[in-house]
Amino acid sequence: MRRIVHFARSALTVFALLATAAAMVVNPATAKPLPTIVLVHGAFADTTSWDGVAADLRARGYPVVVPDNPLRGPSYDAAAIEKTLAGISGPVVLVGHSYGGAVITNTQHPNVAALVYVAAFAPAQGEPVMLALDPIRFPGSQLLPPALQVKLVDDAHAIGGKNLDGYIADASFHQVFAPDVSAGTAATMLAHQKSIAVWANLEPSGPASWSNTPSWYLVSAGDTVIPPASQRFMANRIGAHTSEIQASHVSLVSQPRAVADTIVAAADAT
Repeated sequence: MRRIVHFARSALTVFALLATAAAMVVNPATAKPLPTIVLVHGAFADTTSWDGVAADLRARGYPVVVPDNPLRGPSYDAAAIEKTLAGISGPVVLVGHSYGGAVITNTQHPNVAALVYVAAFAPAQGEPVMLALDPIRFPGSQLLPPALQVKLVDDAHAIGGKNLDGYIADASFHQVFAPDVSAGTAATMLAHQKSIAVWANLEPSGPASWSNTPSWYLVSAGDTVIPPASQRFMANRIGAHTSEIQASHVSLVSQPRAVADTIVAAADAT
């Protein structure tokens, strides 16, 4: 009889342990909630440039938001991104590509737990992004005329309703901006190109969010827009966790998995 009672008690104990373990697996309250990933595109692109990265992150369970970047200037664009952040509860990993890096640098929000720069500008306070393209310190950018063109555009936010915008000429887009993607992909990217206000490259940057937020930087070693030497300088200056990838300026399109891995590393550290 004692053996039967002892066996029953042992069985109940094992059952209780198994039930507790199962509850820990299925009960989402016991798991650490994943941060929301906010992806900010850069110049000469739109939200679709993040499609591959966003799909990868969502497949891993991360909530992803891809807001439109107006490309009017760091302060104006940062204010637009802050409106998006205001609607997100919980921690955020804020990611910027190219000029999007200047935008996230100027974005201030308490929910941002980490910043990720992908071949991106990371200006110090008072600096315009053009300083990072200084051909004396950082030679190698091909973002010059005739590849770089300007045009007059309608802009309701500019004085007189007009603004001067820069864009990449059709004939140069693939070679200069995205040499490591297929011709078909480059054509699709060109169809989604958004011009950027010239003023956006000249406006002095405001207080830098990277000064009080952990940062990650993925350098594109084959970049012909922002020279790799400039990227390494900025990554070192902001004290970022830095890694490199053999990719063009658009690593987010040509190698989305590697970019997503960097973002996940930042998310895991929050």
